Amino acid sequence: MNIIFKQLISLGYIACLFFSSSVHAQTVLDGRVSVDFSSNWKFRKEESSTDRIVKQKQREEIVDLPHTWNIADVMDDTPGYYRGATQYHNILYWKTAWQTKRIVLHVGTANQEATVFVNGKQVKAHIGGYTAFNVDITDYLNRRVNGKNTIVIQVTNRFNQDIAPLSGDFTFFGGIYRKVSLLLLDQIHFADPIYGSSGLRVNATIDSSENATINLDGAIQNASASQQAIVIETILMDADGVAVKKVQQKENLKPHSQHNFQLNMAEIEHPRLWSPDLPYLYRLTTRIYDSNGRQLDHLDNSVGFRWFSFHPEKGFFLNGEPLKLVGASRHQDFKGMGNAVPDSLQIQDLVKLKAMGGNFLRVAHYPQDPAVLKTCDSLGLLASVEIPLVNEITESSTFAANSFQMQKEMIRQYFNHPSIIIWGYMNEIFLRPHFPKDKERQEQYFKSVLSLAEKLETLTRTEDSTRYTMIANHGNFDLYHRTGLTKVPMLVGWNLYPGWYGGKIADFGKQLEHIHQQLPEKPLLVTEYGADADYRIHSDKPVRFDKSIEYAIRYHQGYLNDILQKAFVAGGVAWNLSDFNSETREESMPHINTKGLLTWDRKAKDSYFLYQAYLKKAPFVKIGGTFGKKWAVRTAPDRALIGSGWLKLPIFSNADSVELLLDGMSLGVSNPVDRMILWPVNLSRGLHTVKAQAFHNGKLSSVDEMVMDCEVLPYDLKKDKDWQELRINVGDNREYIDSMENRWFPDQPYERGSWGYLKGEKYRLKNTGRENLGTDVNIRGTGDDPLFQTQLQGLESYRFDLPNGNYEVELFFAELDGPNDKENLLYDLEQREKKQEKKGIDRVFDIRIEGHALAADLNVLREAGAFRVLRRIFPVKVHDDGNLVISFIPKKGEPILNAIRLKKINQSVNP
Repeated sequence: MNIIFKQLISLGYIACLFFSSSVHAQTVLDGRVSVDFSSNWKFRKEESSTDRIVKQKQREEIVDLPHTWNIADVMDDTPGYYRGATQYHNILYWKTAWQTKRIVLHVGTANQEATVFVNGKQVKAHIGGYTAFNVDITDYLNRRVNGKNTIVIQVTNRFNQDIAPLSGDFTFFGGIYRKVSLLLLDQIHFADPIYGSSGLRVNATIDSSENATINLDGAIQNASASQQAIVIETILMDADGVAVKKVQQKENLKPHSQHNFQLNMAEIEHPRLWSPDLPYLYRLTTRIYDSNGRQLDHLDNSVGFRWFSFHPEKGFFLNGEPLKLVGASRHQDFKGMGNAVPDSLQIQDLVKLKAMGGNFLRVAHYPQDPAVLKTCDSLGLLASVEIPLVNEITESSTFAANSFQMQKEMIRQYFNHPSIIIWGYMNEIFLRPHFPKDKERQEQYFKSVLSLAEKLETLTRTEDSTRYTMIANHGNFDLYHRTGLTKVPMLVGWNLYPGWYGGKIADFGKQLEHIHQQLPEKPLLVTEYGADADYRIHSDKPVRFDKSIEYAIRYHQGYLNDILQKAFVAGGVAWNLSDFNSETREESMPHINTKGLLTWDRKAKDSYFLYQAYLKKAPFVKIGGTFGKKWAVRTAPDRALIGSGWLKLPIFSNADSVELLLDGMSLGVSNPVDRMILWPVNLSRGLHTVKAQAFHNGKLSSVDEMVMDCEVLPYDLKKDKDWQELRINVGDNREYIDSMENRWFPDQPYERGSWGYLKGEKYRLKNTGRENLGTDVNIRGTGDDPLFQTQLQGLESYRFDLPNGNYEVELFFAELDGPNDKENLLYDLEQREKKQEKKGIDRVFDIRIEGHALAADLNVLREAGAFRVLRRIFPVKVHDDGNLVISFIPKKGEPILNAIRLKKINQSVNP
């Protein structure tokens, strides 16, 4: 059986559950039992939030966990989302079978401050929204038969200057967004009440001579009133369940105390190694027995034997072999769910990363569900994990203490995963440096950051000497190096974006060389790189910041080539595996960072297929065209065949050559360049079958086939009789696919016999230094923002040369020069000063056809407001002159137009 498949089965990820291999059948009276306590919680918001304009009404609802209260408000057009106090409460009825048990409430996590009350008494408070915590509630329960117990968990995700993260390009969803369970434990049990771990640390080591040892470091709680003699037993089993080695150790426990112990399992001969290609896992079962042989507690852990190292010149080595780390970062939220995502979907993220050919996951920017790392263990994905110290810190002892607690919780809760090779603790920490107008005070702030980093570094190495430490910095090398921050961690990660936020794609390789020359003693990882790729936007001539899929492809090709070719680069991590929510973002898809290789609901973009072509070892070929059976082809003025046009079909492959067949006929053979072919294909309106056949070493190695439904953009509206609707994205050179899957074609100036605009200037953002057209402000009242973010200003008319007949014209407007209080976005790594126009432009114009007024004194700002949608629909009839001219007559300021749709009402008729 395939090892990966077997590991997934063993963890309960494929249609079955893992049951303990304990010698006794588990009952409520025998050892550890976990009971799900995630259903039927009553939830309400406690108070109105001052962070939102709209007041929140107090109302109670029944919810199941995981749960977040921010699913909807992070996607609406009102800036901000609820960050305030809430309350969850549930009823727990005492069972007589629990009489001898300790009842521990295990909260998977609650963002970001939680306080637990039992029957009105406060039991525990927890700070930090990304790690679990345990609460022993036994002594607070009503233990009469069927006694009723009220469990209340108060949660708030309010801003707190003493709790990280303070800011970030992601949404701080509130809620108990992982499951809650009751642990029914014997009076003697493994415990970690302070840091939320299982209470057992498993450190499996192996050296280059394949000498393997397992060191156990644990804590046992004796809640009984008497001294107890116990036996600790640990058994190592291989993937087939065969025992490899067993060790026992006796311990004496004092009453009402915690007992720490160490247990070593040495001389494990020639174990099978864990690696991405063969992620072989052993299972270690550790039990506590009393003096009569009764099992009191047990824990199961996966064990993978591997050794690794980073070298500043040669990169990363695993089990003595060089391995380039390539993969992606991951945020945990999902469309329609926020961060309250079930394990099954989170596991699929990792399956997709593995299928992409990736071998590395950066868990960013906070610890995520334990299921994520369990899956990394099973699939063979190496991982780094970090706490959410993002962008900035607070110079307070409380902020530092909370950061130390977070780091300890992360390390202790996730220590036992063989996939983890790096602990991180800061990300782009100088992105928002405090005191920009007081340089002397700012230098003190830099020293405070450095001091905190040094303390976190010492803490991390004390907690775990087997892994590497890392800080991820943004591209301002001189600042990080001058302040000494690059000297602190064992590894330095760099979040680099040349060719996106600034510069050119070719600058990336130069920047890597510069960093390596200036910091030759430190291993280097590229911990972030990416370009926004709105799956709805396409361009034949992609440019920086146009948000098109095509530019993202070009960007990732350049970056992958440099990462793979430079030996001193240990690895590269694409930002991001999937699109994710960032409520403060606006741009083409408001509230979403679209740099993902997958969409927010995890559909693959073409950039994902590109990575497969670069990283997969098995033969691979894929016809691209995101989400595609519907395609659009464009005609040209010299096209002799009406109703057809040319399309550049993207094909991704790692093969030597690819043959393309269209409707069964070969179009020849081509060789991929940078793992891609853009194949010109002549297509007519309707259905076509395309097949790509990849050849390696002269043999057919892989095949991909798809059926395409082609829509043709007509050039000559009179000769092309089959067109029904023409949709134009005015002022834009990109193609856009709207929410109804309609294609909006790029604009063009008018040519005789065709269609287009007369005069007019394309709207551009002011003082950005970017090539993009339009604005990046959220357009209220639509989900099709790109249609309204571009426009022509000062146009004279829009003309269509048409056959006679009845038509419907729909005009789309949005005022882009209106007042806007949008702040300078923190994730813009160039940090330009914002110079968006603040005052509204009071423009007034008429719309006429052949002297007939369709609209008089149209004032978009007055009628709709700034950055809001205005639509106007007009029925028109084309007479014997055979053309339609829509004129825009200025009264005050310049006329504008954002999009236009022309639709046939019936067949053309003679006058």
